[in-house]
Amino acid sequence: MLTATYPDVSLFIDGTWRTGARSEPVLNPATGETIGTVAHAGTADLDEALDAAERAFRSWSRVSPHERYKLMRKAAELLRERHENISRIMTMEQGKPIAEARIETLAAADIIDWMAEEGRRQYGRLIPARAEGVQQIVHREPVGPVAAFTPWNFPINQAVRKVSAAIAAGCSVILKGPEETPASCAALIKCYEDAGLPAGVVNLVFGVPAEISNYLIPHPVIRKVTFTGSTPVGKQLAALAGAHMKRVTMELGGHAPAVVFEDADLDHAIKLLSSAKFRNAGQVCVSPTRFLVHENVYERFVDGFTEAVKKVKVGNGLDESVRMGPLANSRRVDAMEALTADAVQQGATLLTGGNRIGNNGYFFEPTVLTGVPLSARIMNEEPFGPVVPIASFSSSEALFAEANRLPWGLAAYAYTRSGTTADEFSRRVESGMISINHHGLALPEVPFGGVKDSGYGSEGGTEAMDAYVNTKFVTQYAV
Repeated sequence: MLTATYPDVSLFIDGTWRTGARSEPVLNPATGETIGTVAHAGTADLDEALDAAERAFRSWSRVSPHERYKLMRKAAELLRERHENISRIMTMEQGKPIAEARIETLAAADIIDWMAEEGRRQYGRLIPARAEGVQQIVHREPVGPVAAFTPWNFPINQAVRKVSAAIAAGCSVILKGPEETPASCAALIKCYEDAGLPAGVVNLVFGVPAEISNYLIPHPVIRKVTFTGSTPVGKQLAALAGAHMKRVTMELGGHAPAVVFEDADLDHAIKLLSSAKFRNAGQVCVSPTRFLVHENVYERFVDGFTEAVKKVKVGNGLDESVRMGPLANSRRVDAMEALTADAVQQGATLLTGGNRIGNNGYFFEPTVLTGVPLSARIMNEEPFGPVVPIASFSSSEALFAEANRLPWGLAAYAYTRSGTTADEFSRRVESGMISINHHGLALPEVPFGGVKDSGYGSEGGTEAMDAYVNTKFVTQYAV
């Protein structure tokens, strides 16, 4: 079996891997032990990255879309060739089961391919003129250097969407990667380097998030900001970008309702929801988080779902038989304990789980709560962990009121055999993404983004490229 060696992670600026102003340890969440270090960028490093991105943009934006496409396809193939080693590194630093890490890494290669193809199809258009001799043309041009900020829960998936859309459009990028999970993100950038991406087109930095964002976002070189993370931080960064008229894409938090209607295939719903909820230990922005089940099937669903949850094997993600790994850090364990205790104190019933596992690493039991009042924190705060509150509903009006009660609108799920019910759900639920009778989100070719406090813009489908190009209108009269 291939055993990955965890590397010390450097900055990548202007085509060169280099040390930073200082470094900090990287921990394995399955053991709590230090496995490597990650370099932190200082102001001088950021200035060099900005200079490199500005220079590279001037040349890269003039490279033909077809040539950009060929380079990106080569990077995708390198990622596929290296996916096993990269996946093991990701599991070591993030904790997710190795099978999930493989899926993420291989899916990233598909995303590169998709964005490469879209880059060749950034068509303008010719608008019929009202007057003879007038030509009206719409051009789509790269917006400029991009500042991208990505999280630890999907260290490749989130970075690859931003980087690939930017470079496919002809932009340069400064990527602020996740300090807790830096090596797999760096491995992605290494694939681009080895594919022949010119120096400065992509730059990778790590450091104190607030310091880097406060320096990069207002800088005149940066013309576009893209961020994936929590809603409070996203609002701060969007406000900072707005103060300097920078274009933004914000992929923020959620609290997805998962609705099981009376006519649902319960076995199917239990199977898919028990799998989706504990993927990446629930640390997924589109994770189903508020289970709403019709009262006539509530008890049967709760019994079946709870039994399925009890069978989830928790452990070190490098064990091929493990279905759920550790949480990312000790803060997430503390948060799960607090949310569970608060719900129980307010009258909820704990059916299974509710405790941390062992003294090594950051493991927490898959947890099911019933009878959770709306006043409980877990019904109002994104849990971002393996805790499931299940509530019942009796009427459609009550259901839709609860589904739309919170300020988020990222993802929503429903199970029903009725086409009429599915149509009503898709129309009435305020969410950027809705999946019915399956979990079909986050494919490269489909839109990915939320509404309300869940963000702005899309990071998938043809829509993903829109935020990386300016629309220029040229009207000309033939003299």
